Amino acid sequence: MLVVDDEPDLRTLYELTLLREGHAVTTAADLQQAREHLAHHRFDVLISDMQLPDGLGLALLREIAESQRSEKCIVITAHGSAENAVESLKAGAFDYLTKPVDLRQLRGAVSAALRSQRAPLAATLGERPGPAEPVRSAPPPPSGVRALERIVGRAPSIVQIKSRIEKVSTSMAPVLILGESGTGKELVARAVHECSHRASGPFVAVNCGAIPENLIEAEFFGARKGAYTGASADREGYFQAAHGGTLFLDEIGDLPLAMQAKLLRVIQERRVRALGAVQEEAVDVRLVSATHRDLPALVQSGHFRQDLFYRLNVIGLRTPALRDRSEDLPELAQALLARLCEEAGQAVPELSVEALAWLQSRELPGNVRELENLLQRALALSNGPVLYPADFGESGDTLPDTLRDTLSPPDTMSGEPIDAEAALPADLQSYLDEQERRVLLQALQECGYNRTAAAARLGLNLRQIRYRIQRLGIVMPGASGAAEGDSNDAG
Repeated sequence: MLVVDDEPDLRTLYELTLLREGHAVTTAADLQQAREHLAHHRFDVLISDMQLPDGLGLALLREIAESQRSEKCIVITAHGSAENAVESLKAGAFDYLTKPVDLRQLRGAVSAALRSQRAPLAATLGERPGPAEPVRSAPPPPSGVRALERIVGRAPSIVQIKSRIEKVSTSMAPVLILGESGTGKELVARAVHECSHRASGPFVAVNCGAIPENLIEAEFFGARKGAYTGASADREGYFQAAHGGTLFLDEIGDLPLAMQAKLLRVIQERRVRALGAVQEEAVDVRLVSATHRDLPALVQSGHFRQDLFYRLNVIGLRTPALRDRSEDLPELAQALLARLCEEAGQAVPELSVEALAWLQSRELPGNVRELENLLQRALALSNGPVLYPADFGESGDTLPDTLRDTLSPPDTMSGEPIDAEAALPADLQSYLDEQERRVLLQALQECGYNRTAAAARLGLNLRQIRYRIQRLGIVMPGASGAAEGDSNDAG
């Protein structure tokens, strides 16, 4: 590997550190010497200081990218120089270190770079990648292949995002995922992790909007025993838990401003100090963030720090809305049905042509999450091997045939007269709910509140009768309510 630094003592320190790790090391004091070495040799890793006597180390990165060379580049920037760090990542650096360099971080960065070799930029994935997006030289690991398969679809937007995931996974650059709620941002974040050299490390997902503001610092950075009331033992934070892996910060737009400043410092320095601790500790974490909010607008309004946005948005990915890839809905619906049925241990029903047409006619503003919820409800309400539009509707439209027959009004087409004196219900839905409640209670009472037996009497399965009992607010006998009903189920 090639080490470029104009300070002889630092150059020697880096060289000795890497020699002890068993690496062959060549050194250079400036850009000119580095270019001479690069002209005659190939290296696995280039480590360069940003500020050199005859120019910026950034120039070497750009030359390597333009020449489509395979060296992984690690840049050393001045303390607190966030702009240089971001620029180096955008120019194609694998990673960066800040002065004074922690030798453990140096060894770790070099090891990571060697595990994730850059492929030539002229690979055949259609579009030419940006400088910070090297193309993978080998297929992703098995866990990465599985993670990509979970992103279902063949629409151009899905093909593109899966291609970009593979490219950006080989870098340490932060990733920002933007997209509407329910579009699979966490699936994309997991795929970035699983396709990377960090796949064997932890993936820690955090919902930034779900943490109480008074606990957020302890949750992120950890706390020592006695640091606050109730801290009876040392505890690690999200950064420590994600060490060696990926930290996914979901809903980053909901992070309070005070915490944004602290997060920015940790990103720049790669160090955290737990609450109540004296010393900082180094953390090796790749950051992936996501939000459904308009971050540039939040920056303009002063609700999100511009420097943090700049720091997080080194590589951007956008998850497409379901309405923009409607051609994927059949395949997506079938994949979701298969997963839901696997989790429930039941056979996968067929999705009828009518049901699919019904789903395609809906706007689905909740995207894939809303589609999944609809399918889950249909599975609970269906009573056969095929799903029909009625299985997705509200209670009055989703009764099984045995209950529909019980509650159906006289059929005028059959010639049976309608009782003209019978009052029409003012609220049809409430009327039907009450009739369904009456039938369910009768069946439960006759079966000794054994839900399995009552379901069989009514042509339902256990999942369906449980759903109806819960929806209609039927309280099973016993102090523990519905739990008592569980004990009465046989088989």
